[in-house]
Amino acid sequence: MSYIDIRHVWQTYGDHVVLENLTLSVNEGEFCTLVGASGCGKSTFLRLLLGQERPSKGRLLLAGKPLPAEPDANRGVVFQRYSVFPHLSVLDNVALGRELPRAPLWGRLFGAAKRRARDEAAQLLERVGLSHALQKYPHQLSGGMQQRLAIAQALIARPRMLLLDEPFGALDPGIRKDMHELMLELWRETRLTVFMVTHDLSEGFTLGTRLLVFDKVRIDPQAPQAYGARITYDIPLNPDRAGLSAATAVPPELLTHPSLSTP
Repeated sequence: MSYIDIRHVWQTYGDHVVLENLTLSVNEGEFCTLVGASGCGKSTFLRLLLGQERPSKGRLLLAGKPLPAEPDANRGVVFQRYSVFPHLSVLDNVALGRELPRAPLWGRLFGAAKRRARDEAAQLLERVGLSHALQKYPHQLSGGMQQRLAIAQALIARPRMLLLDEPFGALDPGIRKDMHELMLELWRETRLTVFMVTHDLSEGFTLGTRLLVFDKVRIDPQAPQAYGARITYDIPLNPDRAGLSAATAVPPELLTHPSLSTP
């Protein structure tokens, strides 16, 4: 049985159709990269998976059961704009992810439980290359370091699914390459099911085991919002092919697609 099943899902806002009749099955441990034009519903699709929105029509199933209606610890998320707490140190930002579920009333643990949470956070921060910055605050970190912190925040809760919304889009190419290597290492270790939105087709092929292309196949100039996006390409990739040139596998028509970049 598939881990995630998307069955005839539509998402509309009034007369505006964003997603149109999506049907998709994803196995646990797949790394799905989502590409497509701005505004074609990729981020909306992530919000549906996160539970921030409910589909207008259709069903989303997780391990055969309806997807929980609200975000939970099984689903981690990382945005392009870092969702860190500016008033907390790097260590506290991550340790909070272990403390809140165990102490929802106070938001803090004490004694041995607190030490265990902080030790676990420190180990994860060492894994993402931030062991030297435990007592710093987010504003003291570079963009790449802040994104490493955001990834550690998402992973500390031990989710089964990780949702990434253009997490590396604001980084310069050198830092982005480092983040690609880190993301692949963490994915290989955890075997999380990952969905990552990107506008960079090369990034999609480098990181993913599966590439999903969102696009509108029907457009009415008189009613531009009447039709939504579908998954027009679903391309399986080898999970060990990280780093392989995207040009060796990209369908020719995608290389010239006006909404996708292939640097």
